[in-house]
Amino acid sequence: MAEWIGTAEAARRLGIKEASLYSYVSRGLLSRRKVAGARSSLFNAAEVESLARRGRPRGGSGPKELVIETALTEIIDDTLWFRGINAMELAARANLEDVAQLMWTGSLPAPGAGAAGTESAWRASDEAVAVGSAAQAALPATTLPLERLQVIVPALAATDPLRLHLDRPAVIAAGRCLIAGMVDCMPLVGSAPTAGTIAERLVSRLCPVPPRPGMPDVIRAALVLLADHELAASTLAARVAASVRADPYAVVGTGLGAVGGALHGGASFGAETMLRAAGKPADAVRAVGELLRRGERIPGFGHFVYEDTDPRAVFLMNLIRQTAPDSQRLAVAEAVLSEARGRALPAPNIDFALAVLVTVGDMIPGAGEMIFAVARAAGWLAHALEEYARNTPIRPRGIYTGPIAAAYDAVPG
Repeated sequence: MAEWIGTAEAARRLGIKEASLYSYVSRGLLSRRKVAGARSSLFNAAEVESLARRGRPRGGSGPKELVIETALTEIIDDTLWFRGINAMELAARANLEDVAQLMWTGSLPAPGAGAAGTESAWRASDEAVAVGSAAQAALPATTLPLERLQVIVPALAATDPLRLHLDRPAVIAAGRCLIAGMVDCMPLVGSAPTAGTIAERLVSRLCPVPPRPGMPDVIRAALVLLADHELAASTLAARVAASVRADPYAVVGTGLGAVGGALHGGASFGAETMLRAAGKPADAVRAVGELLRRGERIPGFGHFVYEDTDPRAVFLMNLIRQTAPDSQRLAVAEAVLSEARGRALPAPNIDFALAVLVTVGDMIPGAGEMIFAVARAAGWLAHALEEYARNTPIRPRGIYTGPIAAAYDAVPG
């Protein structure tokens, strides 16, 4: 019979921090057993001993491999935590600005202080907005929001001569201006106010028609939920850039390059396209069936991190239902969910919920990727701050699998 040991004992035997154990679990190196009613878990002692004998990934002063320790985000038993605070609790009450301060400094704003700092602190300079706006304005009219951001961010960088000043206060100040510039340089599509929080300012860039009451608050919650998600692909890419002292703009630019992948932030656009293809609930079967006939995956369902359900999707879908219960587009989404359940697909993830938000809110195409990128920029910069403090390049090792003998046999003796 297998022996199971507690979290503290497993970490002691491996010589790592307890939080690092879950990185081994996510990579399939360790098995764990949940303890009902507790955040702790049990680990297979034999697997721990085997891993200890092989040696954990090299640490010390050299380049880091495999496991990256972080104090920012933890995912345990289908629950997401930002610095020890349940992300769902933050999504119920906080702004992206508040969560950014939490991620960057370790503490939330004082009660009654409003969003972290004043609105003026979350503003790019007039020069930066002018340059960023002009850069994206040269793009074709059909350019998607994420593609515009990939042009805006380097333009913003060009206006900041101190961008390589990597002390924490300087990076935080640059981060506020950078995220604000990502929003304020985008073209206006609606008549909503251009002032206020990041979420409120996004409305005028994403919603061609005035949104229904409560919709800006759903955008606010989505930004909070998407601020970070452990070492997702774009975050790992951003950390690698920061580990070699790339400036904050380059870090965010690196994240933007990875986030649009169809298996990452771009999945929301795939789900959005699927939902838009169904004009009414009765079309849901056809929309899903056409994807299956083409041998394509159904976007927005399942998540390799969560064993059961994505808590972010549950929270956001419930908020959308409360805000727009009579929406025809919500009815289409519910029909797709019903069809997915009938086909025994996994539970919907945050990408599906984000696509529902975009279609129910009558937003421009690709708005989900925009919300994702603006939110995740806060997380990328938080991870960058950790790397700047460590000042050690991330340098994974490769395992060579190419030809060997033929090459050496050809060398004269």
